[in-house]
Amino acid sequence: MGRLSGKVAIITGAASGIGKEIAKRFASEDARVVIADLQLPAAQATANEISKAGGVAMGVAMDVSDESAVEAGVAAAAERFGGVDVLVSNAGIQIVKPIDEFPFAEWKKMLAIHLDGAFLTTKACLRHMYKGTGGAIVYIGSVHSKEASLLKAPYVTAKHGLIGLCKVVAKEGAKHGVRANVVCPGFVRTPLVDKQIPEQAKALGISEDDVVHNVMLRETVDGEFTTTEDVAEATLFFAASKTNALTGQSLIVSHGWFME
Repeated sequence: MGRLSGKVAIITGAASGIGKEIAKRFASEDARVVIADLQLPAAQATANEISKAGGVAMGVAMDVSDESAVEAGVAAAAERFGGVDVLVSNAGIQIVKPIDEFPFAEWKKMLAIHLDGAFLTTKACLRHMYKGTGGAIVYIGSVHSKEASLLKAPYVTAKHGLIGLCKVVAKEGAKHGVRANVVCPGFVRTPLVDKQIPEQAKALGISEDDVVHNVMLRETVDGEFTTTEDVAEATLFFAASKTNALTGQSLIVSHGWFME
């Protein structure tokens, strides 16, 4: 019997990258996983991949910044599987520019996806968790929940904000048996990061190799990227906790980039 046997887990932004790895890891621990993604065909493709491997999964379309889309996706998952036990709030994008050149519309888009999305999915899932036997919410933050980098004002702001949201959810959810925690990865070599490398090289006037080694990985202890598997294991650790002792906390998975 897996560590998440019988649990229903909604993972946002799960058609690819970190979210997909978390979904696969949860399915391997016998969770029934809901692949929520902006692109329904991609969500269904990942769900089908998990199902073919022996897991139980469904795909739902979800724009996490759209309240009606979030409510509909969570409702579909709860109807299919009978409730919601775990939420992994992972959906995110990246836009890099200096603050003095950052368009307000892009600032708002970043906060809408990262912070509004976390709030809306939390709100929708808490209703089911409160009606059931509790649950676990894991926010995928970042080292940027603790630290700052050039060109990432809205991303750093949003990822810091997840820590605050998590702490409130941990306090409000406690009497209902709901835990909330944050996983804070360092740089993970996903398409999102691959896209940033040339963008940062251009903005900073340096080579792409310098971006990788002297910007992204400079503060790590070994010059290594964090892997999607690393993040999935940390997320599982929080999601599968057997008691409510571990709540309101953040765990940094960054090859020592940030330590506390």
